[in-house]
Amino acid sequence: MRILTLLIILLFCTGSYSQNDLGIFKFNRDIGDPDHKGSVSYDSNGQVYTLNGSGYNIWFERDEFNYLYNEVEGDFIITANFEFLGKGVDPHRKTGLMIRESEAEDASHASAVLHGDGLTTMQWRRSEGDEMQVENNEIRSPKNHYEILQLERRGREIIMRAAHWGEPLQVIGSKEIESLDGKVLVGLFINSHDPATIEKAKAWNVRLDKPVSEKYNPGEEGWLGCRLETISIEDGKRKVIYSKNDRFEAPNWMPDGNELLFNMEGSLYTIPVNGGEISKLDTGFADNLNNDHGISFNGELLAISHSPENEGSAVYVLPLEGGTPQRVTEKTPSYWHGWASNNEEVVYVATREGNPTYDIYKKSIHGGEEIMLTDTKKGEHVDGCEYSPDGKYIYYNGSSSGTMQIWRMKPDGSEKEQITFDANNDWFPHISPDGNWIAYISFPPEIPVNDHPSYKRVTLNIIPASGGAPKVIAYLYGGQGTINVPSWAPDSKHFAFVSNSGEKAE
Repeated sequence: MRILTLLIILLFCTGSYSQNDLGIFKFNRDIGDPDHKGSVSYDSNGQVYTLNGSGYNIWFERDEFNYLYNEVEGDFIITANFEFLGKGVDPHRKTGLMIRESEAEDASHASAVLHGDGLTTMQWRRSEGDEMQVENNEIRSPKNHYEILQLERRGREIIMRAAHWGEPLQVIGSKEIESLDGKVLVGLFINSHDPATIEKAKAWNVRLDKPVSEKYNPGEEGWLGCRLETISIEDGKRKVIYSKNDRFEAPNWMPDGNELLFNMEGSLYTIPVNGGEISKLDTGFADNLNNDHGISFNGELLAISHSPENEGSAVYVLPLEGGTPQRVTEKTPSYWHGWASNNEEVVYVATREGNPTYDIYKKSIHGGEEIMLTDTKKGEHVDGCEYSPDGKYIYYNGSSSGTMQIWRMKPDGSEKEQITFDANNDWFPHISPDGNWIAYISFPPEIPVNDHPSYKRVTLNIIPASGGAPKVIAYLYGGQGTINVPSWAPDSKHFAFVSNSGEKAE
């Protein structure tokens, strides 16, 4: 009996302190000794946090609430979606993101706050014990009911952003807070605003990212953390299925819908869509692959871009199940980007002797001459060429308008037509298998127009293939390698991508 009791105690303690219980976070505490103890539960399948907490308020000179957090140094970005559960008792119940100096009830903090009545605010206490007042310690958003909240620390500056689902993040406010420039606590909170009540909220798409410096050079400093994610385009719910404190890139969704294919360390690997063991795909002698690879429309062939010794990248094809690649492009460099819907041709970007700019070419996988489809002027760039499933168009990104935008043309290179018109720089259009949607990655205007670096603040957008306003489906830290290749699931309802996590993959 004594041995059985000890085993039960051991199992209980092990479960109570398992890291998976708190997702990416390490600590969960009640701050300020509220009357009712708070708690957190984590659904690892949906990667959703349920927050339970009480407390009189987070205001005046002291706070009471439940806090889920990590200790973090340096610059960072934390982003999450929030929703209250139930009607609630007090309209000023609060949930959101918090940066806090310590666990002390009167510690300084900066918070992105969603109130029960939809009010969305940035609130702060500059130093320990300061009394918070509306006129001195709060910025109210002109709009309410924001679902997505974000806090960024950039040196001593704290920046709050917020968004409704499908829209770009908007800056709500920013403050320099000297007491929050060292090691701080960063995470999610909930407060009931009624000491006798426990309120509930859920949070999802929780990401804690560590930005790199503007001078960061991955070739010299080494590659940092990456996450392989899937997303539902209907509601934007994301799931991390694989992470590594190193570089990997560019997922394809396998035709059976059950696995993803991605490149890492010069090779290709598969992984189940819900996570699990990775398996190396046999690509024969081709062991120096870049992030340009993809599957034919009939699901039988795989195109890869491999750089043989002493040569630039060339396009090859092989059976999807693996095998010996057959070379398609004799000239280098050539970077694959799309299959023709007839499964007999590929399109790729390349530079050729006497023309240093990249252009789009197509060629039969059975041989013959390559056909040049664009004639890019000096200072311009094209990339990301991909056929629509019906074979009527080739979509691509090009900078002839002055910014990088999404374009399309007929398969013979005629009737070039601009699709997106915005101040951002848009890259890598991917057409859903049902032909209804175009997904692409959007870089902010400050990124050089013809560049697409990694470790940048970007969004994933979709637009109807028939035209219309773009919808933001994901806010992330990423760029090069995020969606260089076709990433749609066969059901046209899900998408795969790689995000950069910065210092360490969480």
